[in-house]
Amino acid sequence: MAEISKTYNPKEIEDKWYKYWIDNQYFKSKPNPDKKPYTIVIPPPNVTGVLHMGHMMNNTIQDVLTRKARMEGKEACWVPGTDHASIATEAKVVAMLKEKGINKNDLSREEFLKYCWEWTDKYGGIILQQLRKLGASCDWDRTRFTMEPSLYDAVIDVFVDLHNKGDIYRGHRMVNWDPQAKTTVSDEEVIMKDVQQKLYYIRYDGDEGSVTIATTRPETIMADAAICVHPEDERFKHLIGKKVRIPVINREITIIADDYVTMEFGTGCLKVTPAHDQNDYALGQKHGLEIIDILTDEGKLNEKALILVGEDRFVARKKIAKMLAESGNLVKEEDYKSTVGTSERTGAIIEPKISLQWFLKMKRLSEPALENVMNDTIQLIPPKFKNTYNHWMANVRDWCISRQLWWGHRIPAFYMPDGTCIVAKDKKAALKIAREKYQLFALSEKDLTQDDDVLDTWFSSWLWPISVFDGFKNPDNEDINYYYPTNDLVTAPEILFFWVARMIIAGYEYKGTFPFKNVYLTGIVRDKQGRKMSKSLGNSPDPIELIEKYGADGVRTGMLFSSPAGNDLPFDEKLCEQGRNFSNKIWNAFRLIQGWEVQPTVDNQQSTVSNRLAVSWFNTKMNKVIAETLDHYNKFRMSDALMSTYNLIWDDFCSLYLEMIKPAYVDGKGLPIDQETYNATLEIFDELMRLIHPWMPFISEEIWQTIKERGTGGVPSICLAQFPQGGEVNESLLADFDLLFEIVSTVRNTRNAKQISPKEALPLAVKTENQARYETLAGLIQKMANISAIQYVIDKTDGMSFVIKGDELTIDLGKNLDIEEEKAALQKDLDYIVGFKKSTEAKLSNERFVQNAKPEIIEKERQKLIDAETKIKALEEALAKLGGR
Repeated sequence: MAEISKTYNPKEIEDKWYKYWIDNQYFKSKPNPDKKPYTIVIPPPNVTGVLHMGHMMNNTIQDVLTRKARMEGKEACWVPGTDHASIATEAKVVAMLKEKGINKNDLSREEFLKYCWEWTDKYGGIILQQLRKLGASCDWDRTRFTMEPSLYDAVIDVFVDLHNKGDIYRGHRMVNWDPQAKTTVSDEEVIMKDVQQKLYYIRYDGDEGSVTIATTRPETIMADAAICVHPEDERFKHLIGKKVRIPVINREITIIADDYVTMEFGTGCLKVTPAHDQNDYALGQKHGLEIIDILTDEGKLNEKALILVGEDRFVARKKIAKMLAESGNLVKEEDYKSTVGTSERTGAIIEPKISLQWFLKMKRLSEPALENVMNDTIQLIPPKFKNTYNHWMANVRDWCISRQLWWGHRIPAFYMPDGTCIVAKDKKAALKIAREKYQLFALSEKDLTQDDDVLDTWFSSWLWPISVFDGFKNPDNEDINYYYPTNDLVTAPEILFFWVARMIIAGYEYKGTFPFKNVYLTGIVRDKQGRKMSKSLGNSPDPIELIEKYGADGVRTGMLFSSPAGNDLPFDEKLCEQGRNFSNKIWNAFRLIQGWEVQPTVDNQQSTVSNRLAVSWFNTKMNKVIAETLDHYNKFRMSDALMSTYNLIWDDFCSLYLEMIKPAYVDGKGLPIDQETYNATLEIFDELMRLIHPWMPFISEEIWQTIKERGTGGVPSICLAQFPQGGEVNESLLADFDLLFEIVSTVRNTRNAKQISPKEALPLAVKTENQARYETLAGLIQKMANISAIQYVIDKTDGMSFVIKGDELTIDLGKNLDIEEEKAALQKDLDYIVGFKKSTEAKLSNERFVQNAKPEIIEKERQKLIDAETKIKALEEALAKLGGR
């Protein structure tokens, strides 16, 4: 066996083993009819992105699931890739061009797209390279990009198909406009935020009277089409149908009546601005009001505003307020807290805008996606998110799928010179339709103009589980038939509707089944103050720097020590430190074992017997923990699975088992260990490394490879080794060792309390009805508690007594025993047990408890009562022996 270095050097080991895995293609997957597939597709990060803490958590979970499946003998396929991220990428490229003194508007579409591709080629692979540092076991040969030709064609084909089915249409609608990105965004991409604003009370004068309205947006009064009051409002009944003038510009508008207005709210009068408010638009449609759009795409006032043309909307707000004050129409101003919509992409305040856009009808498409989540065909983990999902899907609105950008999938709609629209895969197909449908045989491709807009980024990523396997290009290919539907999806709850729901919709529409069986929804990584980590707050550590500092295995475990599904992770760098300490613990434990001298047999027969018992105990303990861990995995309790494994290695193996079998030191030199125990310990370490491998791939591979030569003919990597399946559990043996550990702990605590050296051996007397049990454990009791001899008694003996599992044990402390102090301690224990017994008796005498509690709970309480009675008897005898009560 090769000797490992004195200290664990993560970087050296991580680079070495990741290269080994890649060179040997252990992550590569091909359809294999002899194996069950396990498929997971990565939520494609933005091509402009770099690794952040959310990615770290999400991808660690995906890697754990993939590595475990691979070790279980499944054909594990984790597909990586990136998303073209229309808005984010275009913004980055525009900013880059601006630094070079280039304006996007001065470029042709083709010229601008060339810059986008150059940007993508330069920065697009960064995040995937960073995932390698984390240890991600993706099949990198399968890396996909939403703008590559095959996936691009899939998006266009789906658009054409849905349009032909009557599900996609074009029309004027009120949309969410992002003036910074200069594009529409979907309802789901609008983030509502509380803001402190001014509420302006403005008087509109007329020949028949005046009305006052209250608004936070005085800059839109030039777009007003009417003033609306409630038809039953006595204050304004006489003004219905009359005219008032818009202040400053003096345009007349009519006072209309509608029960939409709440008489008690505000002034009872509502300014109706159909072009700039969703509700006003609906009211305008109902009453046939004029739509006057006074804002440009950049959020500046246009010529229709008549005044302040070219001013930004927020600058105009202040200037209008001043003009209203000067004209005497500003009645008053008040501080006002309200909610405004902001763009998830840019943070800009959303502007409601009437726009000609493309929409996808969602009602028919969403029905199977709603039904199959609510009936658990597709499981959301945790299931609490079903309520959110149900609310969204039951109230789904048509999806605005067009975006006013150049980078993305260009909408396959072509316009003839007269404006007639033809939807087709390309110009050639559109021309064919024009000639066949409209008999325009003289028409050429030059006469057709393609729509300038691109499709919403989500319109490509909703096809991801199908398109990554070329399921649109070749619907019956080997990959799609083998890997689809996929098994698990790991993603964030905030894109449950953006992405997850839409992928489910696409799955049922195009494959007739679900795209994945389980959706594991992670929480949000937050700082110690509970704030979401972000660059702007400066509270997000660089994941790569964390890996450099603590090692990938340390960061992977640190992220998941306390991160249950759906719950936010309060991140503290100390968690990564704990992960690094765990790596060091494993490393040092293996170094300890490597340092032992081994002999075929040893002189101390008792040591060999005790070691065999320790090996048997640890194997049964490990089997029990493996069963618990597998149950955690099956229920997606990932943090629990990790902690079960962590506790088994740290506590049961390193702290208990190794102490039991560790050879004694005599005259400054360690005695040898027998070959049988040594071999058994290496086999245990082998299994422990396989158990922890999905979480800590690097250190587990290093140690597993060192345990023994993995030559030709065997399994060449722990990646491919069998994941532990557990075995028989001896509960009686586990109970015996629980007794052992309690005895050892009590003796050690007594030594500490009495300040007795751990090197001073002490005699132990045991009063029990099961002497054989103690005789079996005698060697380990003497070794771990430093007991000179064990005496079995039937009567009182001198010394300090304690009761464990109904047996009375006494340590002869000799001169170290303070009788009065001991009596006080025993009395304190007795008082506590008597009180505990009374509370247990009260519980068992409660008829409601006995009638409603499960039989096993009642039996447990009865056993507690028996144990308490036994302990009381032993304590009373111990007190009597010392001359107490």
